[in-house]
Amino acid sequence: MKNGDIVLLVSEERNYVVRIQEGKMNTSNGQIDFSKFIKKKIGDKIKTSSGFQFTICKPTNNDIIRKYTKRSAQVMLPKDIFSIISNTGIFNNSLIVDSGTGSGFTSIYMSKIFPNSKIITYEIDKKFYQNAKNNLSVNNCTNVKIKNKNILNGIQEKKVDLIILDLKESPDVIKLAYKSLNVGGWISVYSPTVNHLIKVNNSLIKFKFKELKIIENMEREWQFTKTIRPKTMGIMHTGFLTFARKFI
Repeated sequence: MKNGDIVLLVSEERNYVVRIQEGKMNTSNGQIDFSKFIKKKIGDKIKTSSGFQFTICKPTNNDIIRKYTKRSAQVMLPKDIFSIISNTGIFNNSLIVDSGTGSGFTSIYMSKIFPNSKIITYEIDKKFYQNAKNNLSVNNCTNVKIKNKNILNGIQEKKVDLIILDLKESPDVIKLAYKSLNVGGWISVYSPTVNHLIKVNNSLIKFKFKELKIIENMEREWQFTKTIRPKTMGIMHTGFLTFARKFI
């Protein structure tokens, strides 16, 4: 292992996602000396200064994104992002436009899942733009270009394979999206309320989009202790997703 590598340290008590660097890191279980990682590999054990033992594991995208991505706005959750992927079926060499960027979660996931695709993301708010730009850099999303622009002023990209909208103004962007989409291209719109959902679908119908589909993506976690039952707390409903396609 070398400096700059990101690893997941796992124990029965807690886990850490860490970037190997010079020096040491303090934890509640003692200090971690990064110099000890140099001769280690995935699956090896490492001990802290107090003798607490961790297993070195390879992190997933979820581990890294949760650790290093700073939220500055409400984000679209992975369950909704992956619903976009499964419902549109886009390829790994696609041109994707995302707006508004917010914290950059959607663009980061798209970048990791589709490394050969080109992702353009629009964010009008300067603070959100700067935070998202930092998040994209930390997550090494080299195939994402972020623009500090109002998408209502126009989508510069043409022959786009997928446009993802998570904006209050999404109904007003749909006309612009139709002009920029490739024939056969998809649009996916996130709606937090039914009122917004109605406006989105009326606009999609107006501009002759086809294959309209609306989903409410609910996910309920179950617990397994003395009995198995649904958890009483958790995030189930997050919003609505509308999918539609340009054919003419």
